[in-house]
Amino acid sequence: MENLEVWMRGPIAGIPNLLQPVAHTLLQVAEDVSTYTDRLSPQQLWTRPCGNASIGFHLQHIIGVIDRMFTYAENKPLTDEQFDYLHREGKENVDISPASLVENLHEQIRQSLQKLTLIDPDTLCEQRFLGRKRIPTTLIGLLFHAAEHAQRHVGQLLVTARCLPPVPR
Repeated sequence: MENLEVWMRGPIAGIPNLLQPVAHTLLQVAEDVSTYTDRLSPQQLWTRPCGNASIGFHLQHIIGVIDRMFTYAENKPLTDEQFDYLHREGKENVDISPASLVENLHEQIRQSLQKLTLIDPDTLCEQRFLGRKRIPTTLIGLLFHAAEHAQRHVGQLLVTARCLPPVPR
């Protein structure tokens, strides 16, 4: 079963049926990121081969997008800490290790899955708002976007990882 993608392994316990695709996608993001970064060196984290965004940016952005979309899903505004994080996304920081970013991503996904268990499926079509401009959307729209946007950046991360030059020994 572990060779199967997450969505093919069956339902995730405690997650409402209509939110299974969100949970499956977030768990797939966690697995894929671990696979593509398991041999990543600290030097490679901020490398931008061919002008691509760095793997460090993608990891930070995935964490931030999930956090922000779930905040909006809870009908809350972003905090100052979330805005600070947004402004730091992609800025090279040699004090951050690839492993710590991956663990932060896994923690964000664990928290998000816990939040999914608390959502009443009858509220999925309720109106929510995105950002300071308060762009109208729905609860399910925000949750789905968190998952699909994260997966999109995993794909970009994979391309960047394949273009990285080997680390000199």
